Amino acid sequence: MDKLVVTGFLIIAGVISAMMLINSMVPAIQQSSDAMTAMERRVDDRMKTQIEFIQAAKSGNTVILWVKNVGSVRVLAPDAADLFFGLQGNFARIPYGVGSPSWSYIIENGTDWHPSATVKITITYASPPPAGSYYAKMVLTNGISNEYIVSW
Repeated sequence: MDKLVVTGFLIIAGVISAMMLINSMVPAIQQSSDAMTAMERRVDDRMKTQIEFIQAAKSGNTVILWVKNVGSVRVLAPDAADLFFGLQGNFARIPYGVGSPSWSYIIENGTDWHPSATVKITITYASPPPAGSYYAKMVLTNGISNEYIVSW
């Protein structure tokens, strides 16, 4: 009889231990699965995102750059992108919409920066930028970037 009671207690203790182990592991497995899914989405987004500078022009105190979405997904928050511009070897990050120099944008052929849409970026300076060879680089919020060199 004593062996039967001890065996019963051991079975109950084993079941409780197994349930505690399962209850502690399931959330960790779920978090790991969610993290993998989120990383997969980010990688997929990066693979489908692509931009390309297609033209540049200078007029007085402004420089205009046209950047086309040549990827297969919509580019989110163009105003949150980093824009680097300046003479080669002496370029700097240009802030969006504040100060001089600063940049702004309009979407030429749409309301969102969808695939095949072009963004017209206007960089405004306090005085006309000097002649020379200029470097431009745009880095999107997901890390995708494109570079362009133009001379005036």
